Amino acid sequence: MVGPIRTIGHEDRLSLVDHLEELRTRLIISAIALALAFAVCLWQNHTLLHIINAPLKAQTRKQVAKGEGTVGQAVLAQQGVLKVSEDTQRALRALSKPGSGVNSATRAQMLALAAALKLDVARIPRHPQGDNPATLGVGEPFTTTLGVSLAFAFVVALPVILYQLYGFIVPALRPAERRAVRPPLMAVPILFIAGVLFGYFVVLPAATRFFVNFNSSQFNIIVQAAPYYRFAATILLAMGLVFQVPVAIVGATRAGLVTPQQLRKNRRYAILACAVIAAFLPGDFITLLLETVPLYLLYEASILVAAIVGPSDRGAGPTESSEAGDAGAGAGDPPPQPADPPAPETVQQIIDHVDRNLSG
Repeated sequence: MVGPIRTIGHEDRLSLVDHLEELRTRLIISAIALALAFAVCLWQNHTLLHIINAPLKAQTRKQVAKGEGTVGQAVLAQQGVLKVSEDTQRALRALSKPGSGVNSATRAQMLALAAALKLDVARIPRHPQGDNPATLGVGEPFTTTLGVSLAFAFVVALPVILYQLYGFIVPALRPAERRAVRPPLMAVPILFIAGVLFGYFVVLPAATRFFVNFNSSQFNIIVQAAPYYRFAATILLAMGLVFQVPVAIVGATRAGLVTPQQLRKNRRYAILACAVIAAFLPGDFITLLLETVPLYLLYEASILVAAIVGPSDRGAGPTESSEAGDAGAGAGDPPPQPADPPAPETVQQIIDHVDRNLSG
């Protein structure tokens, strides 16, 4: 049974069993949140599949309009059959009319053929088919649907999972450290969702267009469902992680590893790094530009935030002691000289010191 999670302060001392109990409770809460999100996503799996298939469908429609690809060729054949059927119906109706020079028995047969052909043509689909990804296995539609639902469920449950992780780690931090890490951690899910949306609306359509059209005249391209969904998930996850750059930069600034001045000075290297990261992501040259610009804007936003936040406090121990020494010294007194380091203890002094402790 899951017990309530009590608030743990920085000064509290818990046993290993208490830590494991808290970890168990937080893992169960995260699992429950993921299970509920998975149930909702599985219930709405048709909507989710429509969302993830939209970039592929849009590209397929463009190919169909040009008569390219397997679907485009099938649609051209479909349109040709419809045109021939309509022309044949008109010819049969014209020959079945009185005065066409055909005897009555033949006219009746032609009229019956025209009616049957009309029914057959009505069963031919008017909209292009085959713009959805293909499945080859018997259970592949079921397993693929489960995989897509689970991926969306993880994104939906991510705030709860991160909150539980934050709640487990934060008692180990001092109050100053807690104040330092709270804003970046709060920004992690927001930036992740922003990266996923950017990947879905910008990167995934461009990458799909590039790969589906690449050397398409040499292949009969049939997009399989499982590889396409893995490809889409890789792009969306990569963009979600790339959008964590501000968190990393702000964290490094708060830790004192870099300064905003150093970040501004190295802008040209940042532009090169953004271009290299964008080059590793799928797409063509236009996609490379579309990915590089947002990455550089994230870098500039990180510099601005780092300049506002500044480095975290290192502790007031040495500063306070130096200020106290400055206050104790008079205006005319010479500055205090550093004390000589103590002489190392001899072996006999160490033994005597241990003996006194043991005797006491």
